[in-house]
Amino acid sequence: RVSNYYVAQGRAIRRVVALYDSLEDLITENDRRFDLEEDAETTIDQDRLQVGYMTFTHTLRWFHKRAMELEYDDYAPMLKMLRQGSDAARGDDTSKLKVLISDWVNRELKPDPPVDPDDKHSRGFTNDACGRLLCPSELDWTNPDVKAGIRDRADGYVVSDLSFPAFVYEKYTAKPDDLEDGLFKGKLLLQAWSSTVFTSPSSAKDVEGDGDGADVIQNNRRAKKSFNTLKVKKHVAQIIHMEKVTPRSIAYIVCQVRFALSSVTSWRSVDGDFDYVQFWRTIVDFFERPPGREARRRTDKLLEWWTRKVFGRSRRDELSQTAKDNMSVNALARQRAARADAAFDSP
Repeated sequence: RVSNYYVAQGRAIRRVVALYDSLEDLITENDRRFDLEEDAETTIDQDRLQVGYMTFTHTLRWFHKRAMELEYDDYAPMLKMLRQGSDAARGDDTSKLKVLISDWVNRELKPDPPVDPDDKHSRGFTNDACGRLLCPSELDWTNPDVKAGIRDRADGYVVSDLSFPAFVYEKYTAKPDDLEDGLFKGKLLLQAWSSTVFTSPSSAKDVEGDGDGADVIQNNRRAKKSFNTLKVKKHVAQIIHMEKVTPRSIAYIVCQVRFALSSVTSWRSVDGDFDYVQFWRTIVDFFERPPGREARRRTDKLLEWWTRKVFGRSRRDELSQTAKDNMSVNALARQRAARADAAFDSP
């Protein structure tokens, strides 16, 4: 039972903590910092590992206490089981998205011929629909020269992790003069996050590019009814009590969707000129290392948008006290209190 618990808890690690960094590296970096001077300099990579450790202990709140209690002979197997769970979850998500991505692309873009759910070799840039979604956002896939250049890996058309693919953008289109506008609002990302990884399969059917996703919670409640013959397990958001979308979970989904659209048949960290490790880091740093206060405000707003879309959360908690005071329920309470006071004071 204990081993099953560790494996189940470990399923969150690749998804919300670190897709490529090992759990041992996160722990080692945290331990290293205990010996540092307070003003010691650290690198970006070290800071990313440390945030990863903090995210890990926040996600699995029991870990620190348990790790302090265990002897090494019990501690090492615990880490191994956590790692097994994390790698298994990543593999499960990859397999599920291989099929689901083809269905979503076929429904939305209606390619002819449609994307084959079983054949990865026919995806990537050889497939017109997948190519459109994978195309670097600074290029125009509808231009025949761009298609030919990308397929031939010609100079000026090399696809690398230095370009955001079109699918990460709202309506799969970037604005050259404002590349942050619509970034990480692609419909496929929302569908992938909602359906297979964190909430329920039925959630993806109701994810669109606008609105606040207020009906997602109800969809999750109906999920079990959609699978009468299947045993429905808790999704990872329930297991770790996840109530909001996080930067690293978005980075994870972007990498998973990119792989599902590609023609590569087995999970790897490098696909030709595209480095998934660096790409994951780029997305994480976009959220965790904004260049200023305004950039931080925009990323926070984007995360709030994601949370409303996925969890269906209302904006009630965001209301200012002034706004609450001016609403009719509170206004009525003040009026009734004022009338009661006036009646008490009258002769």
